[in-house]
Amino acid sequence: MNPSIMVATTHRILSQFRHDRRTVALMILLPSVLMILLRYVFNTEAAFSRAAPALLAVFPFAIMFIVTSITTLRERTTATLERLMTMPIAKLDLLFGYALAFGLIAVLQVMIAAGISLTWLGLEIGGSVWMLLLIAVLDALLGTALGLFASAFARTEFQAVQFMPAFVMPQVLLCGLFAPRDQMTPILDWLSDVMPLSYAVDALTHVTISSDITATLIRNLLIVAGCAVLALVLGAATLRRRTP
Repeated sequence: MNPSIMVATTHRILSQFRHDRRTVALMILLPSVLMILLRYVFNTEAAFSRAAPALLAVFPFAIMFIVTSITTLRERTTATLERLMTMPIAKLDLLFGYALAFGLIAVLQVMIAAGISLTWLGLEIGGSVWMLLLIAVLDALLGTALGLFASAFARTEFQAVQFMPAFVMPQVLLCGLFAPRDQMTPILDWLSDVMPLSYAVDALTHVTISSDITATLIRNLLIVAGCAVLALVLGAATLRRRTP
């Protein structure tokens, strides 16, 4: 990997976003808007505090997946990616550059959503706010990495959007957000064990009620981070210069 090429790719992506205000607004502000809506759906701070931490990870995860997969596909269909790959640039440099650019946006996205939730919306947690932010950012990065990986299999932007039910919705349904994973049928419990979002929700649930840094919490964080890196490596292995 070449750090200078990776940073140059990151700078190019961020420069492009300056001319696409609607996409930037979607990525940065939509999670906050959804958290505000969720607060008034529950209508009590206690109920909101029980559900909000997990959704603080789920919302950025889903949004970053959609935006990243479509943006990367657009680079390929407009031949931008093909021109870049005629230069001495490795696929990993390219994808990690994308991940860094979207990761910086994810940090801003999560900080705004968490700040609004903890102040205006009355979110209360038993653990560290910084640990909450770390887990939420890792989950947004996971969505970014999976979006980069999924974009390799799409030929149109419509197909990229169609991958959301395949990559995102099963994880949302089985992550323990709606029902405890250990109370699911054995096959669903097993499936949830191989889905990285489950470990992010478990980590956030722990932070909600406890300030202890346990071995299980560290394991969950490493699994989420490892899955994000694995998705980037697989994305580099399947990345094509252009869409046929």
